[in-house]
Amino acid sequence: MNKHLLSAAALLVLGTNAAFAHITLETQEAAVGSTYKAVLRVPHGCDGKATTAVRVQIPEGVMAVKPMPKPGWTLQTKKGKYEKSYQLYGQAVTDGVKEVDWSGGNLPDEFYDEFIFRATLTADLPVGQKLYFPVVQECGDAADRWIEIPAAGQDEDALETPAPGIKLTPKK
Repeated sequence: MNKHLLSAAALLVLGTNAAFAHITLETQEAAVGSTYKAVLRVPHGCDGKATTAVRVQIPEGVMAVKPMPKPGWTLQTKKGKYEKSYQLYGQAVTDGVKEVDWSGGNLPDEFYDEFIFRATLTADLPVGQKLYFPVVQECGDAADRWIEIPAAGQDEDALETPAPGIKLTPKK
């Protein structure tokens, strides 16, 4: 096989692995004004160490958050005030879950797992834009902070530790 072809293949494989090395959301699009099932995919630990906690920040415009418990993990939510009032089933909603924390588990580096929650995306979120869910992955005394959100015009792929996000689509 040609030496240049091997080098190109190696770069392709390395580039592909790097692209999937961070925490992502399984479904990368969601309609505003709908219910969204967020499946956070955790593909590895932190520098070879087992994942012991996953914390996700819930962005403004995402409400009625209900996380799924995981056997062997402690599940907690942190609640707070929203920046404004939203309508849900004809009722005004001014506060709710702002962070979901799964902790006390043990996900070895060589294994993969998913952390799930459901939420309602408010109807006034900006269609066509991305909505980001910053995540902190703890591995004992180490942590990976998947919290970078691109500035306007910045290429998301250029970020070293990108927050998982979804593209907001029109309601169907």
